[in-house]
Amino acid sequence: MMVPEGYMQDSAGRLVPRDKVKPQDLMIDDLVQDRFAEAAVLREQLKSFRQASMENIHTALALITEQYGASYGGQKGNITLMSFDGRRRITIAIGDSISFGPELQAAKALIDNCLERWSEGADANLKVIVTDAFEVGKEGKIRTDKILGLRRLNIEDEEWQRAMQAISDSIRIDSTKSYLRFHERSGPDDDFRQVPLDIARA
Repeated sequence: MMVPEGYMQDSAGRLVPRDKVKPQDLMIDDLVQDRFAEAAVLREQLKSFRQASMENIHTALALITEQYGASYGGQKGNITLMSFDGRRRITIAIGDSISFGPELQAAKALIDNCLERWSEGADANLKVIVTDAFEVGKEGKIRTDKILGLRRLNIEDEEWQRAMQAISDSIRIDSTKSYLRFHERSGPDDDFRQVPLDIARA
């Protein structure tokens, strides 16, 4: 909706003559609009910085691997580059967004069978772990890390192992994202500290 000259639109969508708006509301509106405009510029600068950094790093890695007759690209895994003095490092971290397919329901049924079979001497802690893993979180999503954590339990039971295989088969990689992180330290014996590039941590 186009706002006519001399009017402002309020939060309910109504048109209000600008000269009828309280001076303090005008001041706050100008402040918010100004800060948002500058934030949008900074966001674009960060996007350009990230893209240029990724391109520069991948170009450097391609040149290095070319010296050894190898090809670079298509491999998953983290990449870390360190300054010569060991005080600064850049890391490209690869992260997957995971969801689960219908095989997860089969895994849950198999696990329930196991718990029922073991009910006489089942460890109460194990029941809590399993129940917690399959609970839906506040966002309406299954707890991915806890579902995957079940596979780390060392349980030598054929039905349990089939359930773990069902979990593995249910995993779907929805998307893969690269994260660019910068760390620095004062000296070789000091811990690295991440250089904050988000406004909340700057």
